[in-house]
Amino acid sequence: MTDTLTLPSPAKLNLFLHITARRADGYHELQTLFQFLDYGDDLHFTSVPGEHGARLAHSLPGVSDADNLILKAAELLADKASGPLPGVVIDIDKRLPMGGGLGGGSSNAATTLLGLNRLWRLNLNIDTLADIGLALGADVPVFVRGHAAFAEGVGEQLTPATPPEDWYLVLKPACEISTREIFCHEGLTRDTPKIKIRPAFEGDASRYRNDCEDVVRKLYPEVNQSLEWLSQFGPARLTGTGACIFGRFPTESAARIIWESKPSGITGFVAKGVNQSPLHQKLTELK
Repeated sequence: MTDTLTLPSPAKLNLFLHITARRADGYHELQTLFQFLDYGDDLHFTSVPGEHGARLAHSLPGVSDADNLILKAAELLADKASGPLPGVVIDIDKRLPMGGGLGGGSSNAATTLLGLNRLWRLNLNIDTLADIGLALGADVPVFVRGHAAFAEGVGEQLTPATPPEDWYLVLKPACEISTREIFCHEGLTRDTPKIKIRPAFEGDASRYRNDCEDVVRKLYPEVNQSLEWLSQFGPARLTGTGACIFGRFPTESAARIIWESKPSGITGFVAKGVNQSPLHQKLTELK
């Protein structure tokens, strides 16, 4: 068994997010386009002789171990094993902001599922791992499957897609946003007509939007101000329920020029959109 395995846990963007209905159980039907970024966290899995199961090297600030999706993923995966599993300690280099709409927690869970499936030699297939991931959150399956996708349902019905792999400037205003707060807000648009989309992202991007954006802009002036600033340089949009926003650029240099002029007090990064997850690229290299 490998002593240490380091795997990426990439960010995602919702290139658009349409909410088409509210279900009787309180969940929302949506349509969205997921694309990965070549930027994110790194997870380190280290074998620990004499121990069993998985544990964290360090707790994440502001997240109890009981609520950490990394440990929840490990526990659900362990349930699929027929006997005791070798000990593994998991450490994380955290770069993705909490409450940013970049899917950090979901991505961490997916990387854990694929990493421990390999280390523990469970040999579970992608469909099984995606089903386990769905129990942890609607965004987890797209990270498990590892390809940009058009998503429907609550986000779990995935059709592979190939949007342009452009460069993005991603900004994080100085606030954290509760997904539950946004989806419960009475002002949220919940009746956007459904669209049909081919696996390739085609057509006029101006037809698409993020239905959460109006509510977030009203509740969080930091996001509103950041969107107004970034919109000077082209279309800017919220990802997920925020707080991160992004602008699309044709080249890295174009994105970095705008990055250098960003207002003080805003963090962020420049990254390339990729249609194959960096996690799957790494796993392929290791085979």
